[in-house]
Amino acid sequence: MFALMYSYKIVYMFIAFKAKKNNKPEVQNDNPYKYAVIVAARNEELVIGQLIKSIKNQKYPKELIDIFVIADNCTDNTALVAMQEGAIVRERFNKDQVGKGYALDEMFKIIEKEYSSRKYDGYFVFDADNLLDENYIAEMNKTFNRGYRVITSYRKSKNYDQNWISAGYALWFLHEAEYLNLPRMVLNSSCAISGTGFLVHTDLIKENGGWIHHLLTEDIEFSVSQIIKGEKIGYCKSAMFYDEQPITFRQSWNQRLRWAKGFYQVFAKYGKDLVGGIFKGKRNRLSCFDMTMTIMPVLLVSCISLVTNGLFYLAGFLGLFEGKEIIDVTTSAMLRSVGGYYVLLFLVGFITTLTEWGEIHCSGWKKIAYTITFPLFMFTYLPIAIVALFKDVEWKPIAHTVVKSIDDVR
Repeated sequence: MFALMYSYKIVYMFIAFKAKKNNKPEVQNDNPYKYAVIVAARNEELVIGQLIKSIKNQKYPKELIDIFVIADNCTDNTALVAMQEGAIVRERFNKDQVGKGYALDEMFKIIEKEYSSRKYDGYFVFDADNLLDENYIAEMNKTFNRGYRVITSYRKSKNYDQNWISAGYALWFLHEAEYLNLPRMVLNSSCAISGTGFLVHTDLIKENGGWIHHLLTEDIEFSVSQIIKGEKIGYCKSAMFYDEQPITFRQSWNQRLRWAKGFYQVFAKYGKDLVGGIFKGKRNRLSCFDMTMTIMPVLLVSCISLVTNGLFYLAGFLGLFEGKEIIDVTTSAMLRSVGGYYVLLFLVGFITTLTEWGEIHCSGWKKIAYTITFPLFMFTYLPIAIVALFKDVEWKPIAHTVVKSIDDVR
């Protein structure tokens, strides 16, 4: 049943192949909009300067871009560095309302109160460790001209080559961009934002009353809430940015534990409306189904499978069945299952690596090696999903230390 429910993603891959083959550059539109770039930063003095430089180096009218930084509970020189680089900076100190969503909401309110006369058409949202390709805003502006009020972009990595953990993240984000969001655009369905590197229309923020999403995964909560309302989130594949991925398993565990818990929260809060949209929605049934499959705690099914097989092992050891026979059958079934999942995930990583080869900045042998380790990275979601079900999870900052300019990354 679950294989059938997720088989549509195989169709997505074929659609992506065709779209890539018939790729045509987006028609230039001469209507440049005015944007505010918002960065929520916590103790990011090492990297935020390079982000601001990459924004200032955009091939887009300088007078149409303002940079705002909300230094959130910082204990370092993030605010000072951002001001020295030319950003408009506000500091926020609140130990009760912790998280990116609260910081964004405060900055939206500051802009509305103090800078409303500048009449921004849209807000870009980035993390402090990001770097923008020089054509990023110009390319996003083209898609904005097509009428999309929320747009996500093509996500690359500053540190793909550091180890199998950073590569695992980066390869998944490439797959998400080109094999999930691209086919969604082709099908006129809704994409989903993923943490950073997105654009939101000013009117939408006003309609929502600011940034009102404060679950552990505020990005997917925002996406789901907009899809339920009938909004279609766009994707601009020609707008490219880089971000930094965790490199230690402890960092990765904490971050993905928050993501897993956040997905449970979003499913609990919005699952009923999403499922209802599949049957009652007029224009966004596919989007509702797609997002239901995205946030559904499918990893729990794998966990239940493991528990079930464990019970069969226990029954065999206790002699409730023909002990050796049931143990042999169960072992064989589990090995086939794990092997099948490995092959499937390897193919996902291998195909993505081949088609995005030129966008992965590391040596050829590492690209191949990290394709082999990609399924292992994905397998580690299983224990994370189990722990997230029972553990109270709080947002924890991840230190960013990869100090590179856009030219360094290239």
